[in-house]
Amino acid sequence: MAKRKQKNEATEEVSLPKKLPILPLRDIIIYPNMIYPVLIGRETSMKAVNFALENEKLIFVVIQKVPEQDDPTINDLYEHGIVAKILQVLRLPNNLYKVLLEGLYQAKIVKKTRKKDFLEAEIESVSIHYQENDTELAALVRYLSESFKQYVSKSKNLPSDLILAFDTIEDPLYKLYYAAANVKSKLQEKQKILEETDIKQKFFLLNSLLSDELELLKLEEEITNKVHSVIQKNQKKYYIQEQIRTLQQELEEDEGLPQEILEIKEKIEKANLPKHAYNKALEELDKLKKTPTMSPEYSVNRTYLDLLLSLPWNERTRDNISIEHVKKVLDEDHYDLERPKERILEYIEFHGSIASPDIVFCWSARSGKNFVGEVNCSCSWT
Repeated sequence: MAKRKQKNEATEEVSLPKKLPILPLRDIIIYPNMIYPVLIGRETSMKAVNFALENEKLIFVVIQKVPEQDDPTINDLYEHGIVAKILQVLRLPNNLYKVLLEGLYQAKIVKKTRKKDFLEAEIESVSIHYQENDTELAALVRYLSESFKQYVSKSKNLPSDLILAFDTIEDPLYKLYYAAANVKSKLQEKQKILEETDIKQKFFLLNSLLSDELELLKLEEEITNKVHSVIQKNQKKYYIQEQIRTLQQELEEDEGLPQEILEIKEKIEKANLPKHAYNKALEELDKLKKTPTMSPEYSVNRTYLDLLLSLPWNERTRDNISIEHVKKVLDEDHYDLERPKERILEYIEFHGSIASPDIVFCWSARSGKNFVGEVNCSCSWT
């Protein structure tokens, strides 16, 4: 929890050693009076934590200039950081440390020292002074309070309890640190707030940062509303189209259709077609409705439907397979080809029918076989 009635960031309760081990962090900035859990996996960082535990449990926490660097030197770190106290260390089974840190006060590196196992440096505390009755500071605090509450209320990932905790903090500096710790922004921007030694400049930097974040949240909200509006519009359009399609089907889609289409549909209904032929006829009629009359496909579909409707689907005739009648039809329809005609007559005389699958007639354009096939059919269906 935040401390109250603190006029100076440097506290007299904790004596600062001349040298402290350094804990480099990649993606988090720790501010004073805040408690943070940190996962540690680098061997040098583990040794620095172990060294601090064996002494006064104090460690200097600072972020790297390049977060992706795996083995940073002291030159790869920012100068300003936080003196923190180690509250708890959990050794996890995957060779990681989970360290609970409490930020105490701001400090900076004044001299590099050599240590083989981990980073270490001479540290100096940084004091932030201010006057309690400063009206400009009071205005900055009020502006920060309003901006921070708007930011929390508009942010989806921040709980509303942050506002209650923020209101309980009386010290202006710790109010600033609490707000800065909960703003989702670039580490470099938050580092500038930490490095600034003038409290009013700290407020100006944080207020500017919050203004930018609020503007981004506003734009995100506008984009989200536009996306939802488009989705709702498309859903409404689809729903209306489905309703129209259903109504058209209920009205059998007759209204507004050309007379030619209506006549074909009437023929289909009256033709008493078998089920498979009826379904095929309706499918072709639906294609015909959607095809422009000037398109070549229109005449093809129309011809196919006419043929489909002209076939004698339900008509039956009696076969006349007397040898005299068959011979007469063969002689009338074709001249010569005595051997094929004799073969047909022999087959009919022997089997009494031409419906057996033992004999096959093939139609071939511009050949005598074409006529033989036609004669065969006429013999069977006259």
